[in-house]
Parts: sequence; structure tokens; C-alpha cells
Amino acid sequence: MESHVSHKQRLWLYVLTALILIFLVLPTLIVIPMSFSSANSLAFPPPGWSMRWYESFFGQEKWLLSAWVSLRVALGTMIVATTLGTAAAYGLHVGSFALRGTISSVLIAPLAIPSILLAIGLFFVYASAGLLNSTLGLVIAHTLAAIPFVLITMTAGFKTYDLSQEMVARSLGASRLKAFFTITLPQLKFSVISAALLAFIVSFDEVVISVFISAGPNSTLTKVMFSTLRDDVDPTIAAVSTLMLLIATVPPLVLQLLANRKRES
Repeated sequence: MESHVSHKQRLWLYVLTALILIFLVLPTLIVIPMSFSSANSLAFPPPGWSMRWYESFFGQEKWLLSAWVSLRVALGTMIVATTLGTAAAYGLHVGSFALRGTISSVLIAPLAIPSILLAIGLFFVYASAGLLNSTLGLVIAHTLAAIPFVLITMTAGFKTYDLSQEMVARSLGASRLKAFFTITLPQLKFSVISAALLAFIVSFDEVVISVFISAGPNSTLTKVMFSTLRDDVDPTIAAVSTLMLLIATVPPLVLQLLANRKRES
């Protein structure tokens, strides 16, 4: 049924939506021109243009080491969280056991728990387990934060998939595991890729947990950024923020374009 509401009558809604988007996006976009500023401090608009702050980033060991730590931890988190989250989503989707709702709520709970509380809890647990300032500790902590995003994404993917195809493969002799990897998973590849990207971004952008459990040579990029802002406002922060913005936005946009092209073909 076609709506009788005209575009003119919806004009207020379009304007409101545009204002909300501008309010959310504009502060982030301001960082980009500031990263190319020739000023010795953060200034907008920039008095001139220069690549000096990108040269500062790539020329300082502390930034490069922390970037490598963040990339390494984010990749580890992506692999672990995507694997566990996909397995959990599949089990919760096909299962009919009594504690299904409870398990789902527990797995999603990190979204409702303030990061500061999770960070403090992890700090005391890690202090006794010897996991502070370790890559393994960071991967485990970031996985806890990323699993809810993977679970929600994959749950939505499984709801759009017809499991009867997997059942047909199993009726022909395939094991559940083989049917999952050869029939189900390939058809949910865009959901898996989306979940993996979300896990990567959640880990790469995580700051509160990283501040508590990382230090020294295992400091993440966000931890070094936080420390730099606390001690001295270095315009290199703008260059780092721009690079992180590109990492967080370009891959999802490329994935969306590929998915749209796949649907059209």
C-alpha cells in the first residue's frame, strides 16, 4: 500500500534527520583538516597545510609500536570473537534448550555493563593471573567486548537463512560440521565478514579497558593517544585520529558496496 504522505509533508523529518547527522558527523570530520594543519597546536580552521603531523606519526617509535600492538590485538580479537560469536549464534538459533535466553543475555551483557566496571574487574583478575600488559590479556578482554556485536550480527544473518538446506546436506550423509562449513557458512559470508569487521573495529577503538590493562611496550594506540592528550596536546593526535577513522569506515563501506553489487547481479 502506497503512503499518502507527500515528501513536502515529510520535509520536517528530512531536515531533522539531516541536522542529527550533521551533529554526529561534523565533529569527527573537523579532525581531518586539522591533521593537515601547519600550526604547532590544534587549530581550526588550519592557518596552512602541511603533512608534518603524518611524518611525525610515522617517524616516532612510540606511535608505530602502539599501532602494531593495536593491529595485532585487533586481528587476534577478530579471529577469536568471530569464531566464538558465530558458533554461539548458530547454537542459539538451532537449539531449543531451556537456558537459551539466559545464555544469550549473558553473552550480550557487556553491551549493558559500563566499560569502566568491566575494565576494573579485568584489572584485578589479570593482576592475580599475570595477564596485565600482555597481548593475550588484551585479546581476551577485547573479545569480551566484541562478542556481543558478532552475536547480534550473526543472529540476524541466521534468521534470513533457510536451515532446510543444511538439513538436506545432512540427510545425504554429511556431518553437521561439514554441512555447516560447506552449505551454511558460504551463504552467510557477508554476515561473517560484517561481524569480523565489527570485532576488529571494536578492538582497535577500545580505550577504557586498554588504559587499565596495557602499559609499556604493549600499550595500544588508543592508550598512547589518551596518555598524550593528558600530558601534552600534540597535533599528531589529529593525524592518528584520521588514520583510525579511515580504518574504521573504509572497509565497511567497501563491504556494503560489494554486498549491493552482489544483490543486483
